[in-house]
Amino acid sequence: MPKILDGAAIAAAIKEEVAEEVRALAARGIKPGLAAVLVGHLPASEIYVRNKVQACAELGLFSELVTPPATVTTAEMLALVAALNRRDDIDGILIQLPLPAHVDSKALLDAIEPAKDVDGFHPVNSGRLLAGRPALAPCTPAGIIEILKRSGIPIAGQHAVVVGRSDIVGKPTALLLLHENATVTICHSKTRNLGEVTRQADILVAAIGRPGFITPDMVKPGATLIDVGINRLTTREEFDRFFKGDAKREAAFAKRGSVVVGDIDPRALELSGAYTPVPGGVGLLTIAMLMANTVRAAKMRRGL
Repeated sequence: MPKILDGAAIAAAIKEEVAEEVRALAARGIKPGLAAVLVGHLPASEIYVRNKVQACAELGLFSELVTPPATVTTAEMLALVAALNRRDDIDGILIQLPLPAHVDSKALLDAIEPAKDVDGFHPVNSGRLLAGRPALAPCTPAGIIEILKRSGIPIAGQHAVVVGRSDIVGKPTALLLLHENATVTICHSKTRNLGEVTRQADILVAAIGRPGFITPDMVKPGATLIDVGINRLTTREEFDRFFKGDAKREAAFAKRGSVVVGDIDPRALELSGAYTPVPGGVGLLTIAMLMANTVRAAKMRRGL
C-alpha cells in the first residue's frame, strides 16, 4: 500500500513551530506583522485571505487586512505598497492574486521590499534562490520540500521530475530540489514523449493545472507523487472519468455539486510508494509556510 503524505499533520507541526518562534520573539518585544492586500470582491480570494488572517491570529502574529476597491489604479496600489514598505510593524506584504486586469500585477510585486516579500515572488528573492543564498522562497515549493523531508522521503541522489514551469511553483520547486541534491528534470507543454520522462522519476511533482493529467502509464511503480493541482469537477462526465464507483466522492458530489481532483489521475496513486492526496496534501502547507516566511522575514530584518 502506498504511504499517504499527510499535509494536515505536517502543516500543524510547522504552525506549532512558528507559534513557538513567535512566543520567543514576543519575549524580546517583537511581534511579526503581515499585511494582506485584497482588491475587490472575488469569493475565492476572500476565503484564502480570511484563512491567512485567521492563521496569524491563531499563531500570535499581527495582521492587517487592506481592501482597496476593484476600481483602484496601479498608481494608487503602488502608493499603498510604498506605505507598507515604510512601516516597521509590517514584516511581510502579501498581495492576493489575481488582481483586476487594469492593474499592473508585475509592477506591484516588484515594488514590494524584497525583505518583506513573504510570497517569494520578487526578482531579488528569485535570484537569491537561484544562487542558493538565504531568501524568502515561494510558499508552495517550500511546503513541498517540507513534506518530503518530514515524511522521510530521500531527496539527495533521486531523479525528480517537475511537470510545470510556472514562476510560482514549477521553477522554484525545481531549484529547491536541486539544492537538496536531487537530479532535476523540468517538463512542460512542449516536452516530447512526456511519459518517457515522467516514468524515470523517483519523485514526480505535478503542477500543470490540468485535471488528472498524469495517468497511470506515466508513473514509475514505487515513485513518490507530489500533486500540486486543485481542479474542480462540476459535471457528471468529469466526475465519472475519475471517481465513478467511489461512494464517498459520490456523496460529496451530490451534496456540493462539485469535487476536486489533482493533476494526477487518482488511479495512478495506487502505483506509487507515497503520494500527497487532493485535498489534504500540498495545499495545506501554503499558509503554514506563509506564516513561517513572515516570522523569518521579521528575524532577518532585525539581523536575528
